[in-house]
Amino acid sequence: MFDVIALGELLIDFAPLSKDEEGYPSLAAHPGGAPGNFLAALSTYGASTAMIGKVGDDTFGHLLTGTLKAHHIDTQGVRVDASVFTTLAFVSLDATGNRDFSFARKPGADTCLTPEEIPESLFEGARVFHFGTLSLTHEPARSATEQALKLAHKHRLLVSLDPNLRKPLWPDEQAARDAMEWSLRQAHIVKISDEEVDFLWHLSPEEGAQRLIEEYGVSLCYVTLGPKGAYARNASHAVCVPAPEGITPVDTTGAGDIFGGSAMSQLLQTGKAPEDLTEEELSRIVRFASTAASLSTLTHGGISSVPAKEAVLACLSQD
Repeated sequence: MFDVIALGELLIDFAPLSKDEEGYPSLAAHPGGAPGNFLAALSTYGASTAMIGKVGDDTFGHLLTGTLKAHHIDTQGVRVDASVFTTLAFVSLDATGNRDFSFARKPGADTCLTPEEIPESLFEGARVFHFGTLSLTHEPARSATEQALKLAHKHRLLVSLDPNLRKPLWPDEQAARDAMEWSLRQAHIVKISDEEVDFLWHLSPEEGAQRLIEEYGVSLCYVTLGPKGAYARNASHAVCVPAPEGITPVDTTGAGDIFGGSAMSQLLQTGKAPEDLTEEELSRIVRFASTAASLSTLTHGGISSVPAKEAVLACLSQD
């Protein structure tokens, strides 16, 4: 029995370290993929977790499965496929640590997960199923995601979504919008960025959150605001929490995922349904998640950048 299971991409993020005289970067490899980052935060903060996905039967694939195990993330749902390579992502960073991505994924192993490879046993007794839209860009992973959602609803799990928009992976922007819209209607809990709200509806974060609650049936919505912090609401309460001061980002890769996983860890500890959270509880959850996400930007990578609980609590105590 697991608190949270997640499905999606496991990949290697290559982050730039320096450039030679001709402009070619030296790169450092980091374990990543949004669902893996999400689960790493949950495991760090005390939840039991399991991953569903696919990697290649190659060095990076074996490194990734080893990293998950080292972070106490169960890997029985991770398939190893010798016919495809582990997916790779190349990260470009600007002067403020904000990132852009290009992908080696034609196909990548993560897109080759099949519906038959989804183990129903992981859903039995679990509390939450989490996914993103990158597993919807190609078949058979799209059908595998749909199968996992059927199992999540069958076993009455809370469904958590991070749309995680990556435009280069879609044939066009409308295809991305359609998949995001469909995904949002499957979820009880949504973590979405202000940029994604604007992409979908050209609304403010507050208006987007209200739309998700009132029109999409979402029980709890977090809208991340980058360096400004985060806005959150359920049907009864709304809070806006600033990010901690005095943090200069080095690399924002995975920060949104770590926010989502950190927030989920705190929600589970309340023992409450998301729609029943009080304003104080909602604010406390978002403060913890914003602090964890901000501290993660001081280190390169996703999975490896999750800050220790003690570091988060120490930062919170300074407020």
